Amino acid sequence: MRLTKPTLFTNIPVTCEEKDLPGDLFNQLMRDDPSTVNGAENLMLGEMLTLPQNFGNIFLGETFSSYISVHNDSSQVVKDILVKADLQTSSQRLNLSASNAAVAELKPDCCIDDVIHHEVKEIGTHILVCAVSYTTQSGEKMYFRKFFKFQVLKPLDVKTKFYNAESDLSSVTDEVFLEAQIQNITNSPMFMEKVSLEPSIMYNVAELNSVNQIGESTSTFGSRAYLQPMDTRQYLYCLKPKKEFAEKAGIIKGVTVIGKLDIVWKTNLGERGRLQTSQLQRMAPGYGDVRLSLEAIPDTVNLEEPFHITCKITNCSSERTMDLVLEMCNTNSIHWCGISGRQLGKLHPSSSLCLALTLLSSVQGLQSVSGLRLTDTFLKRTYEYDDIAQVCVVSSAIKMEN
Repeated sequence: MRLTKPTLFTNIPVTCEEKDLPGDLFNQLMRDDPSTVNGAENLMLGEMLTLPQNFGNIFLGETFSSYISVHNDSSQVVKDILVKADLQTSSQRLNLSASNAAVAELKPDCCIDDVIHHEVKEIGTHILVCAVSYTTQSGEKMYFRKFFKFQVLKPLDVKTKFYNAESDLSSVTDEVFLEAQIQNITNSPMFMEKVSLEPSIMYNVAELNSVNQIGESTSTFGSRAYLQPMDTRQYLYCLKPKKEFAEKAGIIKGVTVIGKLDIVWKTNLGERGRLQTSQLQRMAPGYGDVRLSLEAIPDTVNLEEPFHITCKITNCSSERTMDLVLEMCNTNSIHWCGISGRQLGKLHPSSSLCLALTLLSSVQGLQSVSGLRLTDTFLKRTYEYDDIAQVCVVSSAIKMEN
Protein backbone atom coordinates (compact mmCIF):
# COMPACT_ATOMS: atom_id res chain seq x y z
CA MET A 1 0.00 0.00 0.00
CA ARG A 2 1.34 3.40 -0.92
CA LEU A 3 1.78 5.76 1.99
CA THR A 4 0.56 9.22 1.19
CA LYS A 5 -1.03 12.11 3.00
CA PRO A 6 -4.84 12.58 2.95
CA THR A 7 -6.56 15.12 0.77
CA LEU A 8 -9.25 17.68 1.45
CA PHE A 9 -12.80 16.47 0.81
CA THR A 10 -14.42 17.88 -2.33
CA ASN A 11 -18.14 18.11 -3.00
CA ILE A 12 -20.18 19.38 -5.92
CA PRO A 13 -22.42 22.24 -4.75
CA VAL A 14 -26.03 22.18 -5.96
CA THR A 15 -27.75 25.54 -5.70
CA CYS A 16 -30.38 27.69 -7.33
CA GLU A 17 -31.81 31.18 -7.17
CA GLU A 18 -34.35 32.10 -4.51
CA LYS A 19 -37.09 32.69 -7.11
CA ASP A 20 -36.77 29.10 -8.34
CA LEU A 21 -39.13 26.42 -7.07
CA PRO A 22 -36.79 24.92 -4.38
CA GLY A 23 -36.25 28.38 -2.95
CA ASP A 24 -33.57 28.35 -0.26
CA LEU A 25 -33.74 24.58 0.26
CA PHE A 26 -30.48 23.69 -1.53
CA ASN A 27 -28.54 26.51 0.14
CA GLN A 28 -29.80 25.46 3.55
CA LEU A 29 -28.76 21.86 2.93
CA MET A 30 -25.26 23.01 2.04
CA ARG A 31 -25.06 25.17 5.17
CA ASP A 32 -26.09 22.18 7.29
CA ASP A 33 -23.57 19.87 5.63
CA PRO A 34 -20.68 19.36 8.08
CA SER A 35 -18.16 18.82 5.26
CA THR A 36 -18.54 22.31 3.73
CA VAL A 37 -16.61 25.42 4.70
CA ASN A 38 -18.65 27.72 6.93
CA GLY A 39 -19.43 30.89 4.99
CA ALA A 40 -18.12 29.48 1.71
CA GLU A 41 -20.51 26.62 1.04
CA ASN A 42 -20.39 27.11 -2.73
CA LEU A 43 -16.70 26.20 -2.86
CA MET A 44 -15.94 22.64 -3.90
CA LEU A 45 -13.15 22.37 -1.33
CA GLY A 46 -14.35 21.18 2.07
CA GLU A 47 -12.93 21.18 5.58
CA MET A 48 -12.70 17.43 6.06
CA LEU A 49 -9.83 15.11 5.15
CA THR A 50 -10.33 11.93 3.16
CA LEU A 51 -8.06 8.94 2.79
CA PRO A 52 -6.67 8.29 -0.70
CA GLN A 53 -9.04 6.23 -2.80
CA ASN A 54 -6.48 5.23 -5.43
CA PHE A 55 -2.76 5.06 -5.99
CA GLY A 56 -2.59 8.71 -7.05
CA ASN A 57 0.12 10.43 -9.06
CA ILE A 58 3.85 10.17 -8.46
CA PHE A 59 5.93 13.09 -9.73
CA LEU A 60 9.62 13.28 -10.48
CA GLY A 61 11.51 14.61 -7.46
CA GLU A 62 8.98 13.43 -4.87
CA THR A 63 9.57 10.66 -2.33
CA PHE A 64 7.72 7.40 -2.96
CA SER A 65 6.73 5.68 0.30
CA SER A 66 5.12 2.26 0.56
CA TYR A 67 3.95 -0.05 3.35
CA ILE A 68 4.66 -3.75 2.80
CA SER A 69 3.00 -6.40 4.99
CA VAL A 70 3.55 -10.16 4.78
CA HIS A 71 0.84 -12.04 6.71
CA ASN A 72 0.80 -15.72 7.64
CA ASP A 73 -2.70 -16.88 6.67
CA SER A 74 -2.01 -20.54 7.46
CA SER A 75 -2.22 -22.46 10.74
CA GLN A 76 1.44 -23.46 10.59
CA VAL A 77 4.60 -21.76 11.74
CA VAL A 78 6.91 -20.88 8.85
CA LYS A 79 10.63 -20.25 9.17
CA ASP A 80 13.44 -18.29 7.51
CA ILE A 81 11.17 -15.66 6.01
CA LEU A 82 12.98 -13.23 3.74
CA VAL A 83 11.13 -10.21 2.34
CA LYS A 84 12.78 -8.30 -0.48
CA ALA A 85 11.50 -5.17 -2.25
CA ASP A 86 13.11 -3.97 -5.49
CA LEU A 87 12.16 -1.04 -7.66
CA GLN A 88 12.63 -1.67 -11.37
CA THR A 89 13.00 1.33 -13.69
CA SER A 90 13.88 1.58 -17.36
CA SER A 91 17.58 1.90 -16.54
CA GLN A 92 18.25 0.22 -13.18
CA ARG A 93 17.00 -2.04 -10.41
CA LEU A 94 17.15 -0.69 -6.83
CA ASN A 95 16.92 -2.66 -3.59
CA LEU A 96 14.63 -0.77 -1.18
CA SER A 97 14.41 -3.30 1.63
CA ALA A 98 15.14 -1.88 5.06
CA SER A 99 16.78 -5.14 6.13
CA ASN A 100 18.06 -8.08 4.09
CA ALA A 101 18.21 -10.41 7.13
CA ALA A 102 15.80 -13.33 7.31
CA VAL A 103 13.19 -13.56 10.10
CA ALA A 104 13.60 -16.79 12.10
CA GLU A 105 9.90 -17.70 12.23
CA LEU A 106 6.41 -16.32 11.62
CA LYS A 107 3.51 -17.67 13.65
CA PRO A 108 -0.08 -17.98 12.32
CA ASP A 109 -2.03 -14.69 12.04
CA CYS A 110 1.21 -12.74 12.49
CA CYS A 111 2.81 -10.43 9.97
CA ILE A 112 6.11 -8.84 9.00
CA ASP A 113 5.85 -5.12 8.28
CA ASP A 114 8.26 -2.90 6.39
CA VAL A 115 8.14 0.70 5.17
CA ILE A 116 10.28 1.71 2.20
CA HIS A 117 11.16 5.17 0.89
CA HIS A 118 12.68 6.22 -2.40
CA GLU A 119 13.26 9.63 -3.98
CA VAL A 120 12.07 9.27 -7.56
CA LYS A 121 14.71 10.42 -10.05
CA GLU A 122 13.43 8.97 -13.34
CA ILE A 123 10.37 9.56 -15.50
CA GLY A 124 8.35 6.67 -16.87
CA THR A 125 7.19 3.24 -15.79
CA HIS A 126 8.29 1.92 -12.38
CA ILE A 127 7.62 -1.59 -11.10
CA LEU A 128 7.79 -2.43 -7.40
CA VAL A 129 8.77 -6.11 -7.11
CA CYS A 130 8.00 -7.70 -3.72
CA ALA A 131 9.53 -11.16 -3.30
CA VAL A 132 8.96 -13.47 -0.30
CA SER A 133 10.81 -16.71 0.41
CA TYR A 134 10.20 -19.00 3.40
CA THR A 135 10.49 -22.59 4.65
CA THR A 136 7.50 -24.69 5.71
CA GLN A 137 7.40 -27.06 8.69
CA SER A 138 8.17 -29.97 6.39
CA GLY A 139 11.36 -28.26 5.20
CA GLU A 140 10.03 -27.31 1.78
CA LYS A 141 11.35 -23.98 0.45
CA MET A 142 8.64 -21.73 -0.98
CA TYR A 143 8.86 -18.55 -2.98
CA PHE A 144 6.43 -16.05 -4.53
CA ARG A 145 6.47 -12.52 -5.97
CA LYS A 146 4.03 -9.69 -6.52
CA PHE A 147 4.36 -6.76 -8.91
CA PHE A 148 3.01 -3.22 -8.48
CA LYS A 149 3.27 -0.97 -11.52
CA PHE A 150 3.01 2.83 -11.49
CA GLN A 151 3.96 5.79 -13.66
CA VAL A 152 6.22 8.68 -12.67
CA LEU A 153 5.12 11.97 -14.25
CA LYS A 154 6.94 15.21 -14.93
CA PRO A 155 5.83 17.99 -12.52
CA LEU A 156 7.60 21.00 -14.00
CA ASP A 157 8.59 22.25 -17.42
CA VAL A 158 11.87 24.16 -17.19
CA LYS A 159 13.23 26.30 -20.04
CA THR A 160 16.39 28.41 -19.91
CA LYS A 161 17.72 31.30 -21.98
CA PHE A 162 21.11 33.01 -21.88
CA TYR A 163 21.73 36.70 -22.53
CA ASN A 164 25.23 38.15 -22.96
CA ALA A 165 25.95 41.63 -21.58
CA GLU A 166 28.89 43.38 -23.16
CA SER A 167 30.31 45.27 -20.20
CA ASP A 168 34.03 45.05 -20.84
CA LEU A 169 36.63 44.95 -23.58
CA SER A 170 36.83 41.17 -23.62
CA SER A 171 33.91 38.81 -24.04
CA VAL A 172 35.37 36.67 -21.28
CA THR A 173 34.65 39.19 -18.53
CA ASP A 174 31.13 40.01 -19.71
CA GLU A 175 28.18 39.27 -17.47
CA VAL A 176 25.83 36.45 -18.38
CA PHE A 177 22.12 36.65 -17.57
CA LEU A 178 20.18 33.42 -17.17
CA GLU A 179 16.39 33.44 -17.50
CA ALA A 180 14.67 30.31 -16.17
CA GLN A 181 11.01 29.75 -17.08
CA ILE A 182 9.34 27.27 -14.72
CA GLN A 183 5.82 26.00 -15.50
CA ASN A 184 3.61 23.92 -13.21
CA ILE A 185 2.23 21.14 -15.42
CA THR A 186 0.44 19.25 -12.62
CA ASN A 187 -3.25 19.51 -11.70
CA SER A 188 -2.70 21.10 -8.28
CA PRO A 189 -1.06 24.33 -7.07
CA MET A 190 2.52 24.31 -5.85
CA PHE A 191 4.23 26.25 -3.12
CA MET A 192 7.62 27.24 -4.52
CA GLU A 193 9.87 26.92 -1.49
CA LYS A 194 13.17 27.58 -3.26
CA VAL A 195 14.42 28.23 -6.76
CA SER A 196 18.16 28.87 -6.80
CA LEU A 197 21.08 28.60 -9.18
CA GLU A 198 24.14 26.69 -8.01
CA PRO A 199 26.98 28.13 -10.13
CA SER A 200 30.02 26.25 -11.34
CA ILE A 201 33.44 26.98 -9.86
CA MET A 202 34.10 29.57 -12.60
CA TYR A 203 31.20 31.92 -11.80
CA ASN A 204 29.67 34.01 -9.03
CA VAL A 205 25.88 34.37 -9.14
CA ALA A 206 23.50 37.13 -8.05
CA GLU A 207 19.74 36.50 -7.87
CA LEU A 208 17.57 39.22 -9.44
CA ASN A 209 14.22 38.00 -8.12
CA SER A 210 13.68 40.48 -5.30
CA VAL A 211 13.30 44.23 -4.82
CA ASN A 212 14.32 46.44 -1.93
CA GLN A 213 11.52 48.46 -0.35
CA ILE A 214 12.13 50.56 2.76
CA GLY A 215 15.24 48.60 3.63
CA GLU A 216 13.54 45.22 3.23
CA SER A 217 13.99 42.74 0.43
CA THR A 218 10.73 41.36 -0.96
CA SER A 219 10.14 38.83 -3.71
CA THR A 220 9.11 40.11 -7.12
CA PHE A 221 6.32 37.51 -7.06
CA GLY A 222 4.70 38.92 -3.92
CA SER A 223 4.19 37.42 -0.50
CA ARG A 224 2.48 34.29 -1.84
CA ALA A 225 4.79 31.91 -3.65
CA TYR A 226 2.03 29.70 -5.09
CA LEU A 227 2.26 28.52 -8.67
CA GLN A 228 -1.15 27.57 -10.04
CA PRO A 229 -1.60 24.69 -12.55
CA MET A 230 -0.21 25.58 -16.02
CA ASP A 231 1.13 28.92 -14.73
CA THR A 232 4.68 29.97 -15.61
CA ARG A 233 7.10 31.99 -13.53
CA GLN A 234 10.34 33.57 -14.75
CA TYR A 235 13.47 33.73 -12.60
CA LEU A 236 16.52 35.84 -13.49
CA TYR A 237 20.15 35.39 -12.43
CA CYS A 238 23.32 37.32 -13.20
CA LEU A 239 26.61 35.44 -13.45
CA LYS A 240 30.08 36.96 -13.44
CA PRO A 241 33.29 35.03 -14.10
CA LYS A 242 35.61 34.86 -11.10
CA LYS A 243 38.73 36.96 -11.37
CA GLU A 244 41.14 34.04 -11.54
CA PHE A 245 39.23 32.58 -14.51
CA ALA A 246 38.49 35.88 -16.25
CA GLU A 247 42.20 36.62 -16.47
CA LYS A 248 42.77 33.35 -18.32
CA ALA A 249 40.90 33.96 -21.53
CA GLY A 250 41.53 30.51 -22.95
CA ILE A 251 39.65 28.74 -20.18
CA ILE A 252 36.24 30.38 -20.48
CA LYS A 253 36.02 30.73 -24.26
CA GLY A 254 33.76 28.35 -26.13
CA VAL A 255 31.31 26.09 -24.31
CA THR A 256 31.35 26.61 -20.55
CA VAL A 257 29.38 25.06 -17.69
CA ILE A 258 27.26 27.70 -15.93
CA GLY A 259 25.74 25.65 -13.11
CA LYS A 260 22.46 23.91 -12.30
CA LEU A 261 19.04 24.95 -11.02
CA ASP A 262 17.83 23.65 -7.66
CA ILE A 263 14.02 23.70 -7.33
CA VAL A 264 12.15 22.76 -4.13
CA TRP A 265 8.33 22.81 -3.86
CA LYS A 266 5.47 21.53 -1.72
CA THR A 267 2.05 20.28 -2.83
CA ASN A 268 -1.30 19.54 -1.18
CA LEU A 269 -0.67 19.01 2.54
CA GLY A 270 3.07 19.52 2.54
CA GLU A 271 4.43 16.78 0.26
CA ARG A 272 7.92 17.93 -0.62
CA GLY A 273 9.53 17.60 -4.02
CA ARG A 274 12.92 18.56 -5.32
CA LEU A 275 14.46 18.73 -8.77
CA GLN A 276 17.95 19.57 -9.93
CA THR A 277 18.57 20.21 -13.58
CA SER A 278 21.60 18.88 -15.39
CA GLN A 279 24.57 21.19 -15.76
CA LEU A 280 23.57 24.16 -17.93
CA GLN A 281 26.02 24.99 -20.70
CA ARG A 282 26.51 28.28 -22.45
CA MET A 283 28.33 29.02 -25.70
CA ALA A 284 30.45 32.14 -25.24
CA PRO A 285 29.91 34.62 -28.09
CA GLY A 286 32.64 34.62 -30.72
CA TYR A 287 33.79 37.95 -32.15
CA GLY A 288 36.41 36.73 -34.59
CA ASP A 289 39.67 38.60 -34.90
CA VAL A 290 38.20 42.11 -34.65
CA ARG A 291 35.39 43.19 -32.37
CA LEU A 292 33.37 46.35 -32.98
CA SER A 293 31.26 47.68 -30.10
CA LEU A 294 29.34 50.90 -29.57
CA GLU A 295 30.32 53.15 -26.69
CA ALA A 296 27.86 56.00 -27.32
CA ILE A 297 24.94 56.61 -29.69
CA PRO A 298 21.88 58.89 -29.38
CA ASP A 299 18.42 57.36 -29.16
CA THR A 300 16.72 60.04 -31.24
CA VAL A 301 18.23 62.27 -33.96
CA ASN A 302 16.90 65.03 -36.22
CA LEU A 303 16.24 64.48 -39.89
CA GLU A 304 19.11 65.70 -42.15
CA GLU A 305 21.16 66.84 -39.15
CA PRO A 306 24.56 65.28 -38.35
CA PHE A 307 24.85 63.16 -35.22
CA HIS A 308 27.81 61.46 -33.59
CA ILE A 309 28.54 57.94 -32.43
CA THR A 310 31.58 56.47 -30.70
CA CYS A 311 32.85 53.00 -31.62
CA LYS A 312 35.44 50.82 -29.97
CA ILE A 313 37.58 48.50 -32.07
CA THR A 314 39.33 45.63 -30.27
CA ASN A 315 41.97 43.26 -31.58
CA CYS A 316 40.76 39.91 -30.19
CA SER A 317 43.82 38.07 -31.42
CA SER A 318 46.31 37.13 -28.71
CA GLU A 319 49.36 37.01 -31.02
CA ARG A 320 48.95 39.09 -34.18
CA THR A 321 49.21 42.86 -34.68
CA MET A 322 46.80 44.37 -37.21
CA ASP A 323 47.12 47.36 -39.53
CA LEU A 324 43.53 48.55 -40.07
CA VAL A 325 41.93 50.73 -42.73
CA LEU A 326 38.44 52.19 -42.18
CA GLU A 327 35.96 52.31 -45.07
CA MET A 328 32.45 53.80 -44.81
CA CYS A 329 29.72 52.74 -47.26
CA ASN A 330 26.59 54.86 -47.45
CA THR A 331 23.13 53.25 -47.42
CA ASN A 332 19.80 54.53 -48.76
CA SER A 333 18.93 56.22 -45.47
CA ILE A 334 22.13 56.59 -43.41
CA HIS A 335 25.08 58.56 -44.79
CA TRP A 336 28.56 58.74 -43.31
CA CYS A 337 30.26 62.11 -42.95
CA GLY A 338 34.04 61.91 -43.14
CA ILE A 339 36.92 60.41 -45.05
CA SER A 340 36.57 56.81 -46.15
CA GLY A 341 39.67 54.66 -46.60
CA ARG A 342 41.71 56.32 -43.87
CA GLN A 343 44.39 54.52 -41.94
CA LEU A 344 43.71 53.69 -38.30
CA GLY A 345 47.24 52.53 -37.62
CA LYS A 346 48.55 49.41 -35.98
CA LEU A 347 46.47 47.68 -33.32
CA HIS A 348 48.38 45.37 -31.00
CA PRO A 349 46.94 42.08 -29.66
CA SER A 350 44.18 42.46 -27.01
CA SER A 351 44.30 46.25 -27.32
CA SER A 352 41.58 48.62 -28.51
CA LEU A 353 40.97 52.13 -29.83
CA CYS A 354 38.00 54.49 -29.71
CA LEU A 355 36.71 56.08 -32.88
CA ALA A 356 34.33 59.04 -33.13
CA LEU A 357 32.21 59.04 -36.30
CA THR A 358 29.59 61.37 -37.77
CA LEU A 359 26.45 60.33 -39.63
CA LEU A 360 23.39 61.91 -41.23
CA SER A 361 19.98 60.42 -41.98
CA SER A 362 17.83 61.42 -44.95
CA VAL A 363 14.83 59.22 -44.05
CA GLN A 364 12.55 59.39 -41.02
CA GLY A 365 11.71 56.44 -38.79
CA LEU A 366 13.76 53.71 -37.15
CA GLN A 367 16.95 53.45 -39.19
CA SER A 368 19.76 50.91 -38.98
CA VAL A 369 23.39 52.00 -38.82
CA SER A 370 25.32 49.93 -41.37
CA GLY A 371 28.14 50.10 -43.83
CA LEU A 372 31.35 50.00 -41.75
CA ARG A 373 34.25 48.04 -43.20
CA LEU A 374 37.62 47.31 -41.58
CA THR A 375 40.45 45.94 -43.69
CA ASP A 376 43.61 44.37 -42.27
CA THR A 377 46.35 45.31 -44.73
CA PHE A 378 48.67 42.57 -43.44
CA LEU A 379 46.33 39.68 -44.34
CA LYS A 380 44.25 41.58 -46.93
CA ARG A 381 41.14 40.55 -44.97
CA THR A 382 38.00 42.73 -44.74
CA TYR A 383 35.55 42.64 -41.80
CA GLU A 384 32.03 43.88 -42.55
CA TYR A 385 29.76 45.39 -39.89
CA ASP A 386 26.08 45.95 -40.72
CA ASP A 387 23.09 46.53 -38.44
CA ILE A 388 25.41 47.87 -35.76
CA ALA A 389 22.60 49.77 -34.02
CA GLN A 390 19.30 51.53 -34.66
CA VAL A 391 18.35 55.18 -34.21
CA CYS A 392 14.99 56.90 -34.33
CA VAL A 393 15.02 59.71 -36.89
CA VAL A 394 12.39 62.44 -36.44
CA SER A 395 11.64 65.75 -38.05
CA SER A 396 13.13 68.72 -36.21
CA ALA A 397 9.68 70.38 -36.13
CA ILE A 398 8.15 67.34 -34.44
CA LYS A 399 10.92 67.24 -31.84
CA MET A 400 10.40 70.94 -31.02
CA GLU A 401 6.69 70.38 -30.46
CA ASN A 402 7.37 67.48 -28.12
